[in-house]
Parts: sequence; structure tokens; C-alpha cells
Amino acid sequence: MHLTAMKALLICMLAGSLFIQPTGSLKCYTCNTQLNNANCQTSVNCEGNANVCKTDVVGVVGLFNVISKECASSCEPYFKDFTVGKRNISCCTADLCNINGAHGFSTNYKAQVALALFVSLVCIFLRS
Repeated sequence: MHLTAMKALLICMLAGSLFIQPTGSLKCYTCNTQLNNANCQTSVNCEGNANVCKTDVVGVVGLFNVISKECASSCEPYFKDFTVGKRNISCCTADLCNINGAHGFSTNYKAQVALALFVSLVCIFLRS
């Protein structure tokens, strides 16, 4: 190969590498039906076509919140105020951008467990 051809090839390879974007996976915090955001601090590398961090918070009558976080392939922000509570879905696309969530409220333990079971059923109903 001539020196000129090698230089041209090297320049083309260098120029092409400028347009290649790194393919690292998105990192999100994940948890499932937690009463406190402190329990939602596990970070994971999203897999497949997941390119959004999603946070779903269901608040029940101002008593407490149930928080779920996940990697998602799509996400639509959503807010709904129901008679017995509120639901808020938020979406973001930067690494670990879903760190914030609603903080749990302190109530007695038995009341928390009973309300958690109730809210879990409400979440299942709302997601279907």
C-alpha cells in the first residue's frame, strides 16, 4: 500500500470514529413497591432496549407513598388525582436520574403493613 493511501485510510478511520457514539447502557435506580425512597437506591445497568428511567409513585390519602422504579423501553409522564390518592409517573434519560422519589411517612408499623397491602392492590388495579 502506498503511504498516501495509508494516510487516507487512517484519516477516514479517525473521522469515522468521531461519529461513533459510546454504547454504554443507561443506569437507573430500581425498586418495587417500597414505602420509603431510601429503599429505592439500588442502581442497575439497564438491559436490552431500555433507555428510560421510570419512577411510579402512588400516594394514598396523604398517609404514605408506594414507590416503584425501573428501567423501561418507553415511558409516558402521568399524573392523576383520585379520590383516595394520587399517582405520578415520571421519566428521565440520564444515568441515575431517578434518584428522587416521595419519602415515606411515619405511621405505626401495623398500619403501614395494612396500608401497604391495600396500596399494592390499588397499584395492580391501576396498572391494568
